[in-house]
Amino acid sequence: MALTLRSSTSFLSPLDPSSKLHKAEDAPPCCVSLPPETGSAAITPTRRLRLARAAPVEHAAAPAPEELLHRGGCGPRRRGTPVYVMLPLDTVGPGGQLSRARALAASLMALRSAGVEGVMVDVWWGVVEREGPGRYDWEAYAELVRMAERAGLRLQMVMSFHQCGGNVGDSCIIPLPGWALEEMSSNPDTAYTDRSGRRNPEYISLGCDALPVLKGRTPIQVYSDYMRSFRDRFSDYLGDVIVEIQVGLGPCGELRYPSYPEANGTWRFPGIGEFQCYDKYMRASLQAAAEAAGHEEWGRNGPHDAGEYKKFPEETGFFRRDGTWNTEYGRFFLEWYSGMLLEHGDRVLAAAEAVFLGTGATLSAKVAGIHWHYRTRSHAAELTAGYYNTRHRDGYAPIARMLARRGAVLNFTCMEMRDEQQPEHANCSPELLVQQVRAAARAARVELAGENALERYDESAFSQVVGTAAGAGLSAFTYLRMNKKLFDGDNWRQFVSFVKAMADGGERAALPSCDTEHSNLYVGFLDAAKEKRAPEAEAAAAV
Repeated sequence: MALTLRSSTSFLSPLDPSSKLHKAEDAPPCCVSLPPETGSAAITPTRRLRLARAAPVEHAAAPAPEELLHRGGCGPRRRGTPVYVMLPLDTVGPGGQLSRARALAASLMALRSAGVEGVMVDVWWGVVEREGPGRYDWEAYAELVRMAERAGLRLQMVMSFHQCGGNVGDSCIIPLPGWALEEMSSNPDTAYTDRSGRRNPEYISLGCDALPVLKGRTPIQVYSDYMRSFRDRFSDYLGDVIVEIQVGLGPCGELRYPSYPEANGTWRFPGIGEFQCYDKYMRASLQAAAEAAGHEEWGRNGPHDAGEYKKFPEETGFFRRDGTWNTEYGRFFLEWYSGMLLEHGDRVLAAAEAVFLGTGATLSAKVAGIHWHYRTRSHAAELTAGYYNTRHRDGYAPIARMLARRGAVLNFTCMEMRDEQQPEHANCSPELLVQQVRAAARAARVELAGENALERYDESAFSQVVGTAAGAGLSAFTYLRMNKKLFDGDNWRQFVSFVKAMADGGERAALPSCDTEHSNLYVGFLDAAKEKRAPEAEAAAAV
């Protein structure tokens, strides 16, 4: 996001809900040729026969024996940082169809030719379990897994228990399952709620984690059943093709409260956001905590002086320099609020650990890079999101320790940002924030992985990531996001050079100066002096 966004404009075409495999004949990126049709469609949905690993595509160097794939799979670790690429949000659309399959397959081959390790995809709860509780439709994702295997790519698959839509860059709308929304409609307190009573349907409130509010099941049971069904369906691929399971823990899949929603102009950067603790379940927990602390009056409501979404810290009594945040009451409230978030993350990850233990797949969780107002004493935007991080307290150390207990990788955003590029009035410091999170991960002995927060193709952003990856020892980096712009000539050249620099451990090597138009790593574009281009390549180039 201008901030911690997971999305950018999708290159996929509008979806046809009537089809499982979208047949739109849109062209693939101009740098790739379409692969020939395969017989994969003939594989029955219940058959899990392992497909043979595809040989590297033309112009892609086969990985050396000593190279590694990000935790999981076979072989030792490579010396650099493996790069993954996020697929568009609507790769599998609301009706459960795989969008633009042939163009997607060609794009995957292009990524493989550039040396990319694999791709990341959201596995939407609202798509898979849309037909009713316990009725799972994995078929479009099964086709994607087979497609990635044929391309020689690994997969990071996100258990996306949140809504798509309502945040900066969300290019499509994928709500929670209709039956879950019905429950939310009949019991609005299952949704996160702010001080004014505004409900947020992005994610089920953590206040009811242990309550049977979803057709007789608790949210934790629902998430666990979903992950167990996924494991059973894809057991032949876990640890080999599917090397990482990122467990969604909140809005945008991140471990946080929905404190800065973009929908309907509710919040605007660099606003401080609002606390999300006013549903009846959160209020009951707050009341119990206050009574246990011997201050019953502290549990009657949340802070009265915390301001509104678009305010700045100094405009509020709670977040100003010597505000309520630094009083006995403020410390009590922030300990409770952040502690509830930590407990939620631990509960969901414990369920994931029980499901995926022994599969060979790595678990990970995403933490938002909330860098605005980082240079203030209170770090207001982090506090409303649930990170109790201030001038006097490290809020990321407890998160790192919780992830370490569950054996999960800490995936952090804003790795591409520089302080000098941020607006002065927002008091940002993404660089200091990344340094703090890196130190917390190191102290907790937990692996650190990264993402870029914004869609970037420039040398400055890529260089920043390369430097951070080398200095922090990132276990992997996931690039946001695959779309048409990525495959444009100059953008693609920069990206290919970036992937090579990451693999080389930070040494960026420019592509040949004579390669002014299309990289010689492009799939389907062979040296005309040595070999005539295939008809498919000619057709792709003509688009």
